[in-house]
Amino acid sequence: MTTTPPRLAPPPRHTSATRHAPRRRDDLAAFLRSRRARVTPRDVGMPPGPRRRTPGLRREEVAQLAGVGVTWYTWLEQGRPINVSGQVLDAVARTLQLDAAERAHLFRLADVAPPPSIGDDTVDLPPEIRGILDALDPLPAAVTNARSDVLAWNEGYASLLPMIASTAPPHRNTLWFAFTTPSCCNPMRNLDEQAAEYVAILRYRHIQHLGEPGWQEFVQGLSAASDRFARLWATHDVAPPRPCDKVYCYPAVGDISLRATHLDLSGRPGIRLTVHNPVDETTRARLAWLRAHPEAAQPDHTH
Repeated sequence: MTTTPPRLAPPPRHTSATRHAPRRRDDLAAFLRSRRARVTPRDVGMPPGPRRRTPGLRREEVAQLAGVGVTWYTWLEQGRPINVSGQVLDAVARTLQLDAAERAHLFRLADVAPPPSIGDDTVDLPPEIRGILDALDPLPAAVTNARSDVLAWNEGYASLLPMIASTAPPHRNTLWFAFTTPSCCNPMRNLDEQAAEYVAILRYRHIQHLGEPGWQEFVQGLSAASDRFARLWATHDVAPPRPCDKVYCYPAVGDISLRATHLDLSGRPGIRLTVHNPVDETTRARLAWLRAHPEAAQPDHTH
């Protein structure tokens, strides 16, 4: 299916609002040239033709295959400040045979919201991740995505937070748990101290997923379910992720103080392994006791 070539317009003049755009456009131009150079005519079912002076496809061939105008694509690859739609950029990405990470990179360089298909709603985790989680046991450990959906966990994590481990998607999410669990059943003792930072980190990650339906539904749903989250989200505060201290409390065992460390998984953008380390021997002993008495972490009533 041919995409309608975008209407050309003179490149706008730079203003103070676009002062930082030239560097991004330069990176976009270099990235497009490098990806074009690695795709041969044979890769896209075209005859090789006469001897070529440069490797890869020509600009006009990329434009033809993507269904866009040659002049427009030339301007794009030259880094000119032209308007780019997600639909047309997606056609270019398919023509250049970009993988998911490269496609996401292209959209960000073009300052266009990443397409929904590069989201992390469903992720096939490599089998070795289960081995790593099991090897970390009895330390509570889990794999989550950028939105804090819990994708996999070990027995230590399940004994610490059984309410999360037993919840089905889409609400098997640490933020949903933190902000929607009634105070009488919520073991997070230091939520008041850290709630603002949790939301600021979510907004930091959210900017990389603008326009993705899953993210929009999550933020809207959590805002409707939690007044506290809605108020904090409305502040537009933003903060990068960092290690944090978490304190959980169950009446039968007392405070469990942990340091949560996040490790990004290579080749899985947005996916991270979170390991909870006891801050002292008292907490280590209480984790062991909780593991032996799983009923102590379960609420004694329902809502």
